[in-house]
Amino acid sequence: MTITITAFERSPDGGKGLARDTRVRWALEEVGQAYEVRLVSFRAMKEPAHLRLHPFGQIPTYEEGDLVLFETGAIVLHLAQTRAGLLPDDANARARAITWMFAALNTVEPPILDLVIVKFQEGDKPWAKERLPLVAERIRDRLVQLSARLGDAEWLDGAFSAGDLMMVSVLLRLRPSGILDEFPSLAAYVARGEARPAYQRAFAAQWAVNAAEPQAG
Repeated sequence: MTITITAFERSPDGGKGLARDTRVRWALEEVGQAYEVRLVSFRAMKEPAHLRLHPFGQIPTYEEGDLVLFETGAIVLHLAQTRAGLLPDDANARARAITWMFAALNTVEPPILDLVIVKFQEGDKPWAKERLPLVAERIRDRLVQLSARLGDAEWLDGAFSAGDLMMVSVLLRLRPSGILDEFPSLAAYVARGEARPAYQRAFAAQWAVNAAEPQAG
């Protein structure tokens, strides 16, 4: 059964792997699942056809037969639960890997997204200059905790899992800020994720779309 995901026709990051479809592409590559990509413009994302797939008018979406999913966490979890390669066989280790998925999205990512919003969407507000260091400090607090937990381990809980996939994807969004470089063990952790062949294939696929010349019209 063909799997189809949606992605930006032209990603705001220029194809640097920060758009959320990269997470889904990576998961699909890790489990060895072929897929197709339907590119959508910003205008199309707000039209009824796309809103039927994603009620909030975002990407990515995931279609597999009658199943339609949105939200990267839900999509990656579905892939991990239905295909081998992203979750351990042991029940307790499996539960811990899923916990790390939720931690990445619910605990680590929110202040990182706040930083992006303050810098790029609220940068002209009179209070932005004062808010920026506060948000950065909240990020550092989380990274101190995460770094302590990771220690000198290669991955968060034994072998690489969907938890690492989501955490690396979230931490990648910090690279432009320079904050990630303040935590060498986490920077090395992210680099290990990027070095995985499945990530390389996912990144190359997204980069190829954005490196192409825009089509006329």
